[in-house]
Amino acid sequence: MQLSEQEIIRREKLNKLTEMGINAFPAEEYTITDTTESIKQDFSENKQVKIAGRLMSRRIQGKASFAELQDSKGKIQVYFNRDEICPGEDKELYNEVYKHLLDIGDIIGIEGTLFTTQVGEMTILVKNFTLLTKALRPLPQAKTDENGVVHDGFTDPELRYRQRYVDLTVNPQVKEIFVKRTKMFNAMRTFFNDAGYFEVETPVLQSIPGGAAAKPFITHHNALDIPLYLRIANELYLKRLIVGGFDGVYEFSKNFRNEGMDRTHNPEFTAMEIYVAYKDYNWMMDFTEKLLEFCATQVNGSAESTFGEHTINWKAPYPRVSMTEAIQKYTGFDITGKTEQELFDFAKSIGIEVNETMGKGKLIDEIFGEKCEGNFIQPTFITDYPIEMSPLTKKHRSKEGLTERFELMVCGKEIANAYSELNDPIDQRERFESQMALSERGDDEAMFIDQDFLRALEYGMPPTSGLGIGMDRLIMFLTNNASIQEVLFFPQMRPEKAVPQIELGEDEKVILEILNSQEEAMALAEVKERSQLSGKKWDKASKTLTKNNLVKVEKIDENLLMKLA
Repeated sequence: MQLSEQEIIRREKLNKLTEMGINAFPAEEYTITDTTESIKQDFSENKQVKIAGRLMSRRIQGKASFAELQDSKGKIQVYFNRDEICPGEDKELYNEVYKHLLDIGDIIGIEGTLFTTQVGEMTILVKNFTLLTKALRPLPQAKTDENGVVHDGFTDPELRYRQRYVDLTVNPQVKEIFVKRTKMFNAMRTFFNDAGYFEVETPVLQSIPGGAAAKPFITHHNALDIPLYLRIANELYLKRLIVGGFDGVYEFSKNFRNEGMDRTHNPEFTAMEIYVAYKDYNWMMDFTEKLLEFCATQVNGSAESTFGEHTINWKAPYPRVSMTEAIQKYTGFDITGKTEQELFDFAKSIGIEVNETMGKGKLIDEIFGEKCEGNFIQPTFITDYPIEMSPLTKKHRSKEGLTERFELMVCGKEIANAYSELNDPIDQRERFESQMALSERGDDEAMFIDQDFLRALEYGMPPTSGLGIGMDRLIMFLTNNASIQEVLFFPQMRPEKAVPQIELGEDEKVILEILNSQEEAMALAEVKERSQLSGKKWDKASKTLTKNNLVKVEKIDENLLMKLA
């Protein structure tokens, strides 16, 4: 394993701690009585506290030092004084352990008393500290200059998503996104449970990937010697439970679709689906808008949220626009009664990429997606989808060729999809067979025929309405994040590129040793002078270090500074 200079130094410190008999990774419980939050809420002078957290910064001034400790609730200032920590003759705990063997990022336990500094800051006077975990890698250290500009923040998206543990540590505002995410799930559960509906679990590994038009991930079960699919939706299993006698069931499910990745799509995502017997899609529209108003208020304390330049108002009711009306309004084209060829020709004429695998449903979906979706900013129900787009939906009771389906659009994106569910097994079989015909034409998102689901319908499913909500996309809108990666702890990433192995010469090591001796950036001229390298050797060594991102050179005001990257 290729280690950086800082990593080597931290391991050397670990060895010194071990030689001193200090276990840098102790196993015993460290009892905590306080948090940064509880201390600030119930602060009183000279109160004894015991807290643990990560050392995030420090300013050593001889026998005293101010530092910052961060726990799961926030940060607080701590004050280390040599004579408080080491009241006797032996000052090693402060002089050696604290000053030289601890690093930023180490996790420590602190016992002390509270006081207020002269500038009014709540502070812990450290009486004793315990090393709980030695950090062997340095945390990114952002610095703010006198103009308020932040330098070297941990802001690169790929690094942040790949190393979320670092992101959460050094960018505490990120944690609030995930706190709100959990609040949203809790709010939705409360809403459903209060309505009397029942939370269930259904299979992730399925013999037939049903319930949506999407390309599945395929795996193989060795003992049964059969192919299995990661679920693309849980719809057909939840409907089986309605057949079995449940009046209302819901599930938060991890779904998997082997499709493209972008700012609003991850191959693994979380959906919520709920099915309620004896209801239709009109009832479900009323239910959905009340649900989302409740969730928005629980998450943000208001029925409004900000997304980019838009203020979204989640307060019910929401406008209702049919898909036919939307397409006619934004393209001037009436899709009613049009043949597949007419739809194909129109889509092509307005610049939409089409091919021979696309049936009527796919063509209409492309036209709506390209020309209409982006116009719906405030929550809007798009209703009455063509039958070709909706193989699991009841035919419209009064409009020929349409179905009783809606999608909820917000800021040009779909976040909810709902039907009056198709419960006629004969009609359902015909819809599945139409999907199979599309599959034979090359549509790899067409649905399979699920014979067991058809058998379940033949036993009788009561009139039912179902709703699916993309939970990741919903929390994007509630937390003002345009990228789905921001609301997933660990989004899918491309394989990490191998770090190149760097052979450092003695000249490069000299420069690194000088920089390692300082916690702050140094004047470039001072580093060069202390290295005692000739101009030619200096140029070559410093160029090697900056090229390989081991050191950084930056200009602040008129001064050139060098520091470890």
